[in-house]
Amino acid sequence: MAATQSDSYVPPALRVWRRTGNQAGAPVTAAALLVTLLALLPLAFVIGVTIQTGWSTVMQLLVRPRVGELLVNTVLLVVLTVPLCTILAVALAWLTERSDLPGRRAWSLLAAAPLAVPAFVHSYAWVGLVPSLHGLFAGVLVSVLAYFPFLYLPAAATLRRLDPGLEDAAASLGVKPWAIFFRVVLPQMRLAIWGGALLVGLHLLAEYGLYAMLRFDTFTTAIFDQFQSTYNGPAANMLAVVLALCCLSMLTLEAATRGSARYAHVGAGSARLLRPHRLGKQATVICLLLPALTAVLALGVPLVTLTRWLIAGGAAVWRIDEIVPALGQTLALAAAGALLTTCAAMPMAWLSIRHPGRLNRVLEACNYITSSLPGIVVALALVTIVVRIAPAIYQTSVTVLLAYLLMFLPRALISLRAGIAQAPVELENTARSLGRSPGRAFWAITMRLSAPGAAAGAALVFLAITNELTATLLLAPNGTHTLATGFWAFSSEIDYAAAAPYALIMVLLSLPLTWLLYSQSKHLAGR
Repeated sequence: MAATQSDSYVPPALRVWRRTGNQAGAPVTAAALLVTLLALLPLAFVIGVTIQTGWSTVMQLLVRPRVGELLVNTVLLVVLTVPLCTILAVALAWLTERSDLPGRRAWSLLAAAPLAVPAFVHSYAWVGLVPSLHGLFAGVLVSVLAYFPFLYLPAAATLRRLDPGLEDAAASLGVKPWAIFFRVVLPQMRLAIWGGALLVGLHLLAEYGLYAMLRFDTFTTAIFDQFQSTYNGPAANMLAVVLALCCLSMLTLEAATRGSARYAHVGAGSARLLRPHRLGKQATVICLLLPALTAVLALGVPLVTLTRWLIAGGAAVWRIDEIVPALGQTLALAAAGALLTTCAAMPMAWLSIRHPGRLNRVLEACNYITSSLPGIVVALALVTIVVRIAPAIYQTSVTVLLAYLLMFLPRALISLRAGIAQAPVELENTARSLGRSPGRAFWAITMRLSAPGAAAGAALVFLAITNELTATLLLAPNGTHTLATGFWAFSSEIDYAAAAPYALIMVLLSLPLTWLLYSQSKHLAGR
């Protein structure tokens, strides 16, 4: 009898967990499901508008020469820009992480710094310097300079983590240095390169301001122009469908070509420090030209252009009565959007860590896939749905915040997941065993321990909203002027001097994000 009682004994904390676990999971799952359904609205819009339009009308709208022209422009842009970004990013990563290049730490920071400059500010700077710059060449040039850091950061972090023993083993077998790089080092960077290339490609498909200023037509610029001229007509919807299919095709291609090779090894790996490759005097001079030229083109041109326009405009361009309200509205929308998005991501983040089942993985994947759609598609979806279902919130801050939630939910979700994973579930169970409700235990224990992750996610969303342009232009209420829309209003009128203060403030607000991403890449690499 004693043995039976001993075998059946369950600790109080575990009894409380069994009794309250399902009770706590049900409302959290319901909240996560609600957010996921909300996040699926743009995808549902794409499918619904295709069915509603009818196959014959769809074919008439899709086989137009204009669609073919936009498709060629978009494909050429992606096919040319992504490989160039990859080559530049990998070369800079190798020079700053694996060579004895003088000042490589400074060059590393300068390689990440272009992220602080919004993409449309890059094009503003180049158009201000070379007014005749336009077309495909201009689009590729500015896109490479604006987006290569998205590839550089993961590539550099991967190079820092690689075990030097693999390269030494290849060298001991007589493999030449260049062959070692292509046969040993580069294959281990595959995931970093593929992920960075996907991120760059999705940005290329979603970007509006950069290409509108360079007078280069893409699906996003055409959708925006079509929407403004016909108010969400069938032509704009069909262009949005093609653009969404391009994004989903890119996601599918990346998943299919990622491969299933192992990129980790058993054990701690080599404990010795990496020995940087010696470049030699002549090669050092040549190699210095690459980071120096990149820094001049990606940072020097925006800095010089901004300085020139600020000097030319003088004190008159600092229209405090317009800039201060724009800054205030930007900060208010960014703060509200960051708070809303972070709170909405909490249920899904908690489920993915505490209950990583098949259903929860599917729900989480839906948030990532839908949020990869361009902001223009999200905005069109919200316009169509809100006008029909809830016209009272059309052109209000509610619609704008909802767009921010759909677009930037993964940024908060990823950071929250990392934070919750570092909060031991045993502490939460103990709090429940002491009589606290599941909600109180979650807020008092888990959220307190995962606060740094939540803060990082909120900061990422906050700074993304400060530079958001397309959805804000389409959805913002009358009288709403953010830094991005204020900049766009003046630059569209070719008043580059008046636009310069807005661009400068956006750059200053983006600097913390750049430093955060750079620091995280160092931290993940153990440096």
